[in-house]
Amino acid sequence: MADTNATDWSGKKIFTTGEAAKVCKVSQQTIIRCFDSGRLNGFRVPGSKFRRIPREELLRFMRTNDIPLDALEGGIKRVLIVDDDDQIVSLLEEVLGEDGRFEVKTASTGYDAGLLTESFRPHLVILDYMLPDINGNVVCERIRSRDELADTRIVIVSGVVQEEEIAGLRSAGADDFIRKPFDVDELIERVSSMLGVSGASSHGHNGRAPH
Repeated sequence: MADTNATDWSGKKIFTTGEAAKVCKVSQQTIIRCFDSGRLNGFRVPGSKFRRIPREELLRFMRTNDIPLDALEGGIKRVLIVDDDDQIVSLLEEVLGEDGRFEVKTASTGYDAGLLTESFRPHLVILDYMLPDINGNVVCERIRSRDELADTRIVIVSGVVQEEEIAGLRSAGADDFIRKPFDVDELIERVSSMLGVSGASSHGHNGRAPH
């Protein structure tokens, strides 16, 4: 256990069976058995019998077997930004990306958001209410219908929404609502609070996001 805590695995792309065993807190023989039976996919080093496991496959294996991902992710929180306003997406991507505590991906449609929630498994989604293809409440409902995304937090941002619509969004599964134009520092604080992270780096972006 000490070895897992002492090693930063967050940037590693390919794992040996021994490293995978430390991350998963199981024996190396268990990893080898899973590899050889096809439960854990990977490849062998050409000209040898050494097994290697890509990061994404190790993540899949850990999720499938309910193994906590903390050791592999190094505490970094995954944030998905869903908005068709390029200016807002660029601003949030820059501010959150520079923060150091977040890994950020973006989508401009509800369809793309659906694909990314499956593959990226975000800890939090910053979701525009009015998307080109579907409204944010539909995205909320789809996320909430998946058991594996039960812990994903959802923040809705919108400039044109009535109080009854906000209530509808919350009933659809939204955890919070922020009205555009919003203060960037306030958004970062609320995101950090929802994800339980602290010690924000100074991003130097003050002011308000556009409508």
